[in-house]
Amino acid sequence: MFRKLMTLDEAKQTIASNFKPSDLGTEETVLLEAYNRVLKENVVSTLDIPPFNRSTVDGYAVRAQDTFGADENQPVILKVAGTVSVGEQPKVKVEKGETVEIVTGAPIPQGTDAVVMVEDTERTDDQLHVFTSVTVNENVMKKGSDIKNGETILKSGQILGSSEIGVLAALGKTTVKVSKLPMVAVLSTGAEVTEPGKELPAGKIYDINAYSLSTAVQECGGKPVYFGVVPDDKEALAKTLECAVASADMVITSGGVSVGPKDYTPQIVDALGKPGVVVYGIAVKPGKPTTVGFVGEKPVFSLPGHPTSALLIFYLLARPLLLRLAGRSVTELKMVRAVAGSRMFSAKGRRTFVMVKLEFDKDCRLIAEPVETGASGAITTLARADGFVEIPENEQFVDVDQEVAVALFRGAGKV
Repeated sequence: MFRKLMTLDEAKQTIASNFKPSDLGTEETVLLEAYNRVLKENVVSTLDIPPFNRSTVDGYAVRAQDTFGADENQPVILKVAGTVSVGEQPKVKVEKGETVEIVTGAPIPQGTDAVVMVEDTERTDDQLHVFTSVTVNENVMKKGSDIKNGETILKSGQILGSSEIGVLAALGKTTVKVSKLPMVAVLSTGAEVTEPGKELPAGKIYDINAYSLSTAVQECGGKPVYFGVVPDDKEALAKTLECAVASADMVITSGGVSVGPKDYTPQIVDALGKPGVVVYGIAVKPGKPTTVGFVGEKPVFSLPGHPTSALLIFYLLARPLLLRLAGRSVTELKMVRAVAGSRMFSAKGRRTFVMVKLEFDKDCRLIAEPVETGASGAITTLARADGFVEIPENEQFVDVDQEVAVALFRGAGKV
């Protein structure tokens, strides 16, 4: 079944030639649910921000020219004509020789053009001694200095993070147009798999893959839909997969793809619709039994049951397609340069990916140390590995102290 394996590059090319991503469309969402979504409109400000000249300090609003020449030995004396608070329109007009007490963020009253800080003054009743001079617009944030009316603030295609959502709120927005989320059906197969939260019978393990893969889907801007654990029953699996394909934009399964008598997934996917399975085994370690099919234009990734293998193949093959479906730029995983802490061996004739953790040694060198797994399914690998080192098919090993490129699973890892 896996006698003729594709190279990783051949698999990527085959998937790319069958993938025809379509625009999933636009929807409007409330601002509090817009985090990590892709903006689908240019956002143009309809107001100036700030909408008025405002004080940036606690102090006294003055006419700058009234303070000229003031110093500690010869202060200028001004009459305090009132107070301006935050959130109110000043009612007082300041005349020559007068000042108004003001707090940070409050509007600058008519007749003033600067603010002197409270620590540079001394007040006695309605008389203010000013010990330093200020210039025009000193300690004043001018109207529209942050955002001008008519200015394009955010552009279509941007990812909405906390700062972008803050900008939208500053503009008075309550909703925003975003790309529709690609729906990704996620399911696990196997008689040995049990859903978390249930009692764990003898001989079974909890479903790891659906949860790690669902989180990876979210990281790429997709919405995972958990279809649960499907037993090794051909009819039940066929019905579940048919439902998953009909209701989602992409399907990700784990388990049931090797050469066992109950590994039904590839043949079921192949029978669901044309073109069917296009990748049937890849010359990589881990992840050799991976299969990829298309039902119409919908990709179905059938990943190995081993947790590390499943997550690695997701990053290598499914992630780029999901990013495109989500309307995002396809970016490579972040890479860092490190030094091999131990010799890393490759599998003969297969591109090998070695999971590593990153640490600094006493000489402040970044060391990539292989994570001892014993098998590609070791659970602790998921938590301990910061990323992986790729060893080409034509290299036998990476030697100790050899410089390597580490692709990171999450940001900058734990370094």
